[in-house]
Amino acid sequence: MATYDFPQDLRDAQLALHQTRAAYEEYARALPWSAEPLPGWEAEKQLHSGFRSSKPGSPGYTEEQHAEVARFRAELLELSITVSTHPFWEQVEQGKVVDARMRLKHQHEAPDTEAA
Repeated sequence: MATYDFPQDLRDAQLALHQTRAAYEEYARALPWSAEPLPGWEAEKQLHSGFRSSKPGSPGYTEEQHAEVARFRAELLELSITVSTHPFWEQVEQGKVVDARMRLKHQHEAPDTEAA
């Protein structure tokens, strides 16, 4: 199993990316189902079932919600670029980049196993 000595700034950027993604997902759960105002709907009854899928009307996002979503997306894009274009990746042996990337993504979860 390969080990990688990730630079601190890359680890910090990856952790910030995780945290920002989690904050964005939490924020998005409280938003209306549509960014634009749309009427609700109810589908036809499903065959062999009494289930009818439906959605209530959506008021759409407020100006503040649109701005916050845009801010989150811009921050996520910037952090993604920072992580994916970091000079560290040029040092990783070809064919091992995916493995290194997966290890970086879970670096913050790994217990410290170097203590003997």
